Amino acid sequence: MALKTLDEKFTHELGDIYDAEHRFLEAQQKMMKEASDSQLKQMINEHIGQTQQQIKNLEQVFELVGQKAKRVKCDAATGIVSEGDKGMKEAADAPEIRDCLIAGSAAKVEHYEIASYRGLIQGAELMGQKEVVNLLKENLKQEEQTAKKVEDSTSTLLKKAMQSQEVDR
Repeated sequence: MALKTLDEKFTHELGDIYDAEHRFLEAQQKMMKEASDSQLKQMINEHIGQTQQQIKNLEQVFELVGQKAKRVKCDAATGIVSEGDKGMKEAADAPEIRDCLIAGSAAKVEHYEIASYRGLIQGAELMGQKEVVNLLKENLKQEEQTAKKVEDSTSTLLKKAMQSQEVDR
């Protein structure tokens, strides 16, 4: 589909992040089953609830701009999820390494979402869509908070993985 107007561009990008959130929700549910670290599991579980709310917020945004909620295949999300799945399989026998890979995948997800929401917010502000901006900012704030939590947990997970390797030697 050729995009010819800024409204079409906005709706396309909205559909892209809507698809991405759905794909990331499914991936988080897989990660939850594969994670071994209790803090990582708790973080993933908390973000699953946030992602479900973010999807609802996006559905409201679609409604506010007079569109039906529609997923536009997000190739970036597909790739990030595929990469995460591959990492979890490759580290199937090393739970501490798998936890590090899960956290790394989660960080990539968060930064993709942050970039997407920032772009959508700029567009909505220029269109004068205050309610849309508020909903998108709510999603962005959660993504930024989750990114910080994931990044803060990475060093602990890496140290645990190092310790488990030293014990195995």
